[in-house]
Amino acid sequence: MQQDENTPNNGREIEENVPDVQPTVDGRPALYGRKVLSFVRRSARLDARLQRAWDAYADTYLLNINAGEGSLDVREGFVFDQAYIRETWGNANPLIVEIGSGQGENVVAAAASQPDVNFLALEVYDPGVAHTLLLAGKQNLKNLRIAQINAPELFKAAVDGSIAEVWTFFPDPWPKERHHKRRLMQGEFLDYLRQFVSGGAKLYFRTDYREYFDWTVDVINANSNWRLTDETELPLEEVSQFQRILPDFSTLVAEAV
Repeated sequence: MQQDENTPNNGREIEENVPDVQPTVDGRPALYGRKVLSFVRRSARLDARLQRAWDAYADTYLLNINAGEGSLDVREGFVFDQAYIRETWGNANPLIVEIGSGQGENVVAAAASQPDVNFLALEVYDPGVAHTLLLAGKQNLKNLRIAQINAPELFKAAVDGSIAEVWTFFPDPWPKERHHKRRLMQGEFLDYLRQFVSGGAKLYFRTDYREYFDWTVDVINANSNWRLTDETELPLEEVSQFQRILPDFSTLVAEAV
């Protein structure tokens, strides 16, 4: 069966027909009016191993919250709150969300090492979702779930304080200036995210693209809802296949105020 996929961020692919950011509507940040995707989807097939993982573990780990088959929106009326977290994870432990979890190496390692913390991996790329399912299923992890949802759409369904921490590692830098509006790290995104994280929550960001790192520093410094910390290390350092090939990268940590 033909599958949709999100072009990996190291591919630096550009989609020319993504709509521009629209002005703020009804007081909401412009980023969340008409969608501006920070990724590109392509078509691909799962190999036999990943298809078996999908068939075996999707019912356990993959959240059924999409608006429909192939949709990256959450279904109408869905609310991501503490009641949903307790029902889905079976407890009220803090929830860490990774945006763009890729092949799942980092989030699976974190979930395995911190069983008293809940984790949610957001990934739109089918092979990445399937590989995360495979890694989680092999370890029979109880504290990890996966959502194949565009991150801003999930945050629109979240309620105050439902998310304790957010990670995003190596998001697409969209290097051409005319595409900077598609970068994930925007002031509007930070404003919206702040509504749904608890006070003191941390945002971990890592990129191998220096100009995007500097851009993100400026975006955070200009935002009154977040402050940069002196931290430069991740809470858990699990080196992914992509990270192994990088000559250099930079990390920052921001805290919700």
